[in-house]
Amino acid sequence: MLRKIRIAIATVMITLVTLLFLDITGTLHTWLGWVAKIQFLPALMALNAVVIVALVVLTLIFGRIYCSVICPLGIMQDIIAWQGWGRKKNRYRYSREKRVARYGVLAVFIVAFAAGIGSVVALLAPYSSYGRIVTNLLRPVYEAGNNLLAAIAEHFDSYAFYSTEVWIKSLPTFAIAATTFVIIAVMAWRGGRTYCNTICPVGTILSFLSRNSWLKIKFDEEKCRKCGKCSRNCKAACIDFKAMSVDHSRCVVCGDCLEMCEFDALHYCRRKKAAKKPVETKATDAPTAETPDQGRRAFLVGAAIATTAATIGQEKQKVDGGLAAIEKKVAPHRTTPVTPPGSLSAKNMATRCTACQLCVAQCPNEVLRPSTDLKKFMQPTMSYERGYCRPECNRCSEVCPAGAIQPIALPEKVSTQIGHAVWIRENCIPVTDGVSCGNCERHCPTGAIEMVPLDPDDELGAWIPTVDETRCIGCGACENLCPARPLSAIYVEGHEVHKQI
Repeated sequence: MLRKIRIAIATVMITLVTLLFLDITGTLHTWLGWVAKIQFLPALMALNAVVIVALVVLTLIFGRIYCSVICPLGIMQDIIAWQGWGRKKNRYRYSREKRVARYGVLAVFIVAFAAGIGSVVALLAPYSSYGRIVTNLLRPVYEAGNNLLAAIAEHFDSYAFYSTEVWIKSLPTFAIAATTFVIIAVMAWRGGRTYCNTICPVGTILSFLSRNSWLKIKFDEEKCRKCGKCSRNCKAACIDFKAMSVDHSRCVVCGDCLEMCEFDALHYCRRKKAAKKPVETKATDAPTAETPDQGRRAFLVGAAIATTAATIGQEKQKVDGGLAAIEKKVAPHRTTPVTPPGSLSAKNMATRCTACQLCVAQCPNEVLRPSTDLKKFMQPTMSYERGYCRPECNRCSEVCPAGAIQPIALPEKVSTQIGHAVWIRENCIPVTDGVSCGNCERHCPTGAIEMVPLDPDDELGAWIPTVDETRCIGCGACENLCPARPLSAIYVEGHEVHKQI
């Protein structure tokens, strides 16, 4: 019963998380945003005390069940392990804890986290790794399928689907996602939960709590026949059937061992202190200990997990924004990268972002993409070759679960200066071709650009833009809509710290 409930809840969770990253309509986050916010590391980054306390209590009561039913990367490993070796049974064996590797990776993670080295944190974060895998590997396939349905629907004069452009936002990030998937898949295929119990820092952190959990997998020594099936079917490699012991720091409470035991010698029950055996005991005396009701306990586990998820509120936010079909451009070199409104500063983004790519996947204007800067590798940065940051859109601030992009209202967004426009004389069409333009002035939402004569004494000649930096918010409309190719005649330079105007 425990295994069936675990599989049911895990299936729902991984489906919801995956849909959150695949959503191309921008509507699912209103209902599914909570599945990202209950992930351990994003909640820690966002200082979400409610979620952190709930996950700690959940682990102290039920063990490392978070890794089996909430963490999408853990669930993905279970799916791959289930298919591993042609679904061959009895393929695992007990192994001792790899403490050097396990605690060494955790130490590196903590140092990187304290030092604000976001690229290392992003590589080790389980939820972020899964997000990059879905965004870079699965989403293009999903979008291609959507476009096929859109073409079929259009043939029948139906517009139930609409086409989206399929493109790789960052080749380095794509390579990292593909490499991560291959490594984790091979480890899961061959050894089950090797990645979780050797590399994953979240699993190691939760292991300190699960050692003293209230409910644990325990042996009934009177019933155990030491057949070894429990050890050979434990994907966490944490059951030593010879010693009749379970390493609860690595056990993820999957329930596979309970189902495989033919002698009812394993039970998921509350922790008990070791009782002293009586001095004189006759061999004929039968044990009177009651066998725990596994079905009732499994139901309580499922109810507790569902309740924990339900207590985390959903933010019902309306999302608005459009897509503009703009010709491709070449990104200019920016001395200071541009970070999204709500990120407050480049430092806040670098220290709190886990590079899960959810904001990149959800940006409707194709402005956000993973950074290639080693210090901020895979974290979102803004570039305006395909679109600009529209004043009526604040979706990235709505979807970020880690607090790297704080929720920002639309009136506040249009008064937040994330950068300022810079004019490049040698690229401007009125200067190079001697024709009038003014596209940047017409589309500036804040009126920060004004056209003035190139020659103050010749008002009938070419007119060029001037930028009022006190009014410019760095939205990139001017850069995106500038007709100059391949480099725009005006581009946005970012601000290290955002300002209010």
